[in-house]
Amino acid sequence: MRNPIKVLIVEDSPVALAILQRMLRTSQDIEIVGTATNGVDALAIIPGLDPDVICTDFHMPRMNGLELIKEVMKKFPRPILVISVSVHEDDNENIFNLISAGALDVFPKPKGGLGINFESLSRELIQKVKVLSGIVAFSRHKNELKRVHIPVIERKPVPQTTIPMHNSSILVIGASTGGPQAYEAILPKLPQNFPVPILCVQHISEGFIFGLVDWLNSHCKINVTLAKLGDMPLPGIAYFAPDGVHLKLGKNGRFLFSHDHPFMGHRPSVNVTMSSVALHYQSSAIGVLLTGMGVDGAEGLLEIYNQGGLTIAQDEASSIVFGMPKRAIELGAARYVFPLENISEMLIKCVKTVSEGKVNGVPL
Repeated sequence: MRNPIKVLIVEDSPVALAILQRMLRTSQDIEIVGTATNGVDALAIIPGLDPDVICTDFHMPRMNGLELIKEVMKKFPRPILVISVSVHEDDNENIFNLISAGALDVFPKPKGGLGINFESLSRELIQKVKVLSGIVAFSRHKNELKRVHIPVIERKPVPQTTIPMHNSSILVIGASTGGPQAYEAILPKLPQNFPVPILCVQHISEGFIFGLVDWLNSHCKINVTLAKLGDMPLPGIAYFAPDGVHLKLGKNGRFLFSHDHPFMGHRPSVNVTMSSVALHYQSSAIGVLLTGMGVDGAEGLLEIYNQGGLTIAQDEASSIVFGMPKRAIELGAARYVFPLENISEMLIKCVKTVSEGKVNGVPL
C-alpha cells in the first residue's frame, strides 16, 4: 500500500487554511504534515517535514509565494501548487512568473471564496495534488536545471550527439506537464529569421493558452501567436493550437480546426497535429516531443518518422514527466533523444532554409 502524500500548506488566511485542510482531508491518500502562514516559516520547516507537495498562496507577508518558490527550488526542490485568487486565467503575468520560477500548476481560488462548490473544488484540488505527487522536481539555481531524482525506466536511448542538416519545411512540437517551462527553454533561443513555421500543441487548462502565448511571445525573438483558422503557417512564427480544437492542415497547407473527439482526453491533441503534419509535409517535417504525462504525441511522432521526417524526444533526465517522450522512444519514433537544453541548438543547426520561397510546394 502506498504511503499517504505528504502535503505542506502555506496560507496566511485562517479561513482559507481551514477550508483547504478540510478539502484535502476528504482524501485518505493525503496527509497534511504541516502548515505555515508565510514563506519564511515554510522554509524553516520543510527539511523536517519533507513534504511530497507544497500548496502555497501567492500574496503573503514577509515572503510571498513567488519568493518562496524560488527559494524552495534552489534548496528543497519538489512539486509546488499555487492556490490563489491571483492565478485566474486573466492573471497571465502572475501565472507564468510563478511557473517560470518553478511552480508546476495553479489552482485559482473562487473569487467568492473557497467555500463555494466545496465538493467539486475538493475533487479538483485532490486530483491536482495526486498528479503533482508523482512528478520529479528540479532545482533551479543560476538558470540551470539539475535533476534531483531519476526514476528507474528501462529504455534504449539514441546515442547521438549531433543532427545532420535536414531539408525542412515545418517544425511541430508537443508537450503536456512541464511544457510551459520546456517551451521557455526552446523558443526564446530560436533566431528571428528561423526559416520554417513552428506548430505547437500544449495540454493546458481551458483559458490559460492565451496567457502562455503572451508570456512566451514577450520572451522570444520569433513571433508567438495562436493559430487562426485558414491562415498559412509562415517561417519564423510559432503557432499554438487554440483551446478546444484539434489543429490540422488542409490540402492547401492552411490551418484547419477539428472538433473531433478528444484523443486520450485531449483536444487539442499532439497526435492529431503531428499526424496531419506527417501527411502534408512527409519527409520535410521535424517533430519534437517534450515532457508530459500520458502517451499523446508518441504515435504522431512515429508517423513523422515513418514518412522520413526528423524526430526528436526530450530525454528522461530533463523531463519533468517522462511519459510522452518515453512512449515515443519505446515505439521507435524518436530518431534522436536530447536533453532539453540542447534541443534548440540542434534545431538551429539542422534546419535548412526552405528553397524558392515555398513550403512543400505551396507558395508562402
